[in-house]
Amino acid sequence: MRSRLCLLIFFLLLFSFPAFAQRQSAPPIQHDVNPPMLDEDEARSRIAHDMEKKAAKERVAAIKSDTDKLLKLSVELKSVVDKSDENVLSLDVIKKAEEIEKLARSVKDKMKGPN
Repeated sequence: MRSRLCLLIFFLLLFSFPAFAQRQSAPPIQHDVNPPMLDEDEARSRIAHDMEKKAAKERVAAIKSDTDKLLKLSVELKSVVDKSDENVLSLDVIKKAEEIEKLARSVKDKMKGPN
């Protein structure tokens, strides 16, 4: 009985080993890690869209910066005007007013967008 059991185990191992070896030697499944190539038109449109988005962000940042400067100049102009009397308008008041006007036009043009 014991010899039959040993013989049975021997044959099981003998026949199962080649099947096991075949499974181990099979080439692994390779997944495509690279996305399919976009055609040139899609790539160009994506690049153009990204550039437009970046330009819009830069434009908004410039508008914020200019409006901060505009506020600062307006406060300075108000303080200079408050210090002067009705008979005296200094050259500094006129320069600040012109600078504010120029900056306000610049902000207005940037808000219109790139056209």
